[in-house]
Amino acid sequence: MKAAIIGAGVIGGGWAARFLLHGWDVAIFDPSAGARSRLRTVVEAARRSLPRLYDAALPDEGGLSEAATLGEAVEGADWIQESVSEDLALKRRLYAEIPVGAGGDAPIASSTSGFKPSTLAEGFAQASRLLVCHPFNPVYLLPLVEVVPSERTAAAIVDRAMEVLESLGMRPLRVRREIDAHIADRLLEAMWREALWLVRDGVATTGEIDAVIRYGFGPRWAQMGLFESYRIAGGDAGMRHFLAQFGPALQWPWSRLTDVPELSDELIETIARQSDEQAAGASVQELEQRRDANLVAIFRALKARDQGVGEVLNRMEARLTSQTT
Repeated sequence: MKAAIIGAGVIGGGWAARFLLHGWDVAIFDPSAGARSRLRTVVEAARRSLPRLYDAALPDEGGLSEAATLGEAVEGADWIQESVSEDLALKRRLYAEIPVGAGGDAPIASSTSGFKPSTLAEGFAQASRLLVCHPFNPVYLLPLVEVVPSERTAAAIVDRAMEVLESLGMRPLRVRREIDAHIADRLLEAMWREALWLVRDGVATTGEIDAVIRYGFGPRWAQMGLFESYRIAGGDAGMRHFLAQFGPALQWPWSRLTDVPELSDELIETIARQSDEQAAGASVQELEQRRDANLVAIFRALKARDQGVGEVLNRMEARLTSQTT
C-alpha cells in the first residue's frame, strides 16, 4: 500500500509517520526548504513513541521516498493526503495538478482545520474523491480524525477512508454536516478566545490557565469528555438535573465568547513573555518529547481500563495480534 503526502510540515510529517509505521510505503512531495529535516524529526519522534502504545508488534516499516513532482508522488497511491498551509488558492491549485485517475479510487483527503470540503472542491474535476480528514497533533499518537465529506463525495470513498483510518489505529469520526472548522476546532476556538481575554484583562497568566486545564478538567475530559462529565455532576438525576441546576448560569455574563480581544502588540508581547517564562528554557523539541512521553503514559493507563483512547488502542492491538498469528 502506498500513501502520497503533499506537504511535510508538522501535520504532513505526522501523517507520513503514521502510515510508515503501519507498514505503508510513503511518497512525500514538499519542495520547500527544510522539508527533509522537518520530516526526519517527526518520523524519529514517532519511532520513539508509537510502538510503546502496544504490547503487540507493529508491521514492518514501509519505505519512505521523496517525489520530485506531485504527479510522481500520487502515481499508484492508495491514499492521497494534502497537508499544506491553510491557503485555499494553494490547495485548489495542487488538486488541479493531480492527474485525473491517479491512484484509481484512492481518497484525496485534506488535513484542513477550517475549510469545508465543498469549498475545497469548487472547480475540481475529481470532487467525488475529495473529503476532509482532519487529524490532531501529534498525528502519530492522537487517534481522532474528523472525516467530513461534501455532497459530491462518493459514498464508497467515505467508506474506504473510514476503513483505512481504522487500520492505522485511528478513531475516525464522521461529521454529520459540513461546517467551517468542523467540530473540535470550534470548541477549541471558544476556549482560546476566553483564555485570551483572561490574559488581556490580567485575570490569569498563560501558565495559570494551563494549570487550570492540566490539574482540573483536563484529566477528566481525557476519559469522559464534556457531556458525560457533566452527567455525573447532575448526580443520580443525571443530565436533566444538571441542566436545570446550572442552565440558568448560561444567562449570566461570565464569558466573552462573542467578542474577540484585539491582538495588539502589547497583548502579543504579554502572551509571548509569559509563554517564555512558562517554558522555563525548554526548547520546542524538548517540550514535544515531554508531551509524547506523557501521552504514551496517559494512554497506556486508559488502555488498561479500556476507556477513551485506551479503547481505540485495544482494538488496534487486537488487529495487530491477529495479523501475526
